[in-house]
This record gives sequence, structure tokens and C-alpha cells, in this order.
Amino acid sequence: MCPRCGGRLSFQTAIEVGHIFKLETRFSEPLGATYLDEDGTERPIVMGSYGIGPGRLMAAAVEQRHDEHGIVWPSALAPYDVHVLALGAGSPEVAEAAEDVALVLEEGGRRSVLLDDRDARPGEKFADADLLGCPVRLTVGKKTLEDGAVDARRRVGGADERIARGALATWMEES
Repeated sequence: MCPRCGGRLSFQTAIEVGHIFKLETRFSEPLGATYLDEDGTERPIVMGSYGIGPGRLMAAAVEQRHDEHGIVWPSALAPYDVHVLALGAGSPEVAEAAEDVALVLEEGGRRSVLLDDRDARPGEKFADADLLGCPVRLTVGKKTLEDGAVDARRRVGGADERIARGALATWMEES
């Protein structure tokens, strides 16, 4: 019960992402930092420090937005907008198509695109992509080359869609 108003209190878990410190005149006095008050008297500046920790902010986002597969970055904080996977990167056609998709996205205004052209198994690439948690994953492989499309998946929700490469920019605008 609240000691002031008698209202019901409840407890919730919180994450500190910022803080305020009152520094008083601890630094202004030794530095001689002063101001003139309304009477014209010189006084030391009373200081405060206000901070939002980027590391804490990122940790809070990860703590709040993850699943059993890894991080689920919100678009505003994601290190990459899109993760493009080249399946069968040993194939020059697949590698070239994946690079083209990444280039089209970057030229279309995506701030950052991560291209995974490693020579690794598809399952390993999918697991790594989920762990990294980019908002959108696009997959280019031999099957998608046949119909000129990519397999697209939003990290939130996880439903796969087949998107024609020519319609990719429109689909991305909806993401």
C-alpha cells in the first residue's frame, strides 16, 4: 500500500538503460567554473550528469526481444537491415545472384545489408542468421534461380514467402 495515497502498489522487473547523477560543485569549484546570480554574485556552477548507455540499451533490447533461436532485433536497432544468404555459394550463378540482390537493396536505400557467401551448409547458415537476428532474411539458391525469386522471411513471425526479385523493393518497403 502506498504510504502517501493508500493506493495499491505492484512490482515490475525493469532494466536500467540510463541514469542521472547530481555532481553538485565537485568539478566546477576546482575548475573555477562560475556564473553570476541575479545579484551579480559569482557562484560555482551546480552540475549534473545524464547518460544513456548504448551498451545497456542494446542489452535491454536483446533481453526483451529474443526467442529460442537467438536475437530478434527491432528494425531501429538492428546492425543490418537485411541478411542475404547464398545457398550453394560455390556456384558462380548463386553467388552472383546473391550479390545482385544485396546491391539492389543497398541502392534502394537499405542502410546495411549482410551478405553470407560462406561455403557452409544451409542449416548452419539458417541457424547463424536466426542467431544474429536481422529483421529480414533473404535466401538465394539454385531453386530460386530457376524462377527469378528469393525466399524471404521476417525474423518476427518466421513465415517464408517466395518473392520475385523484381518485386523485392516493394516487399521490403512493407517490412
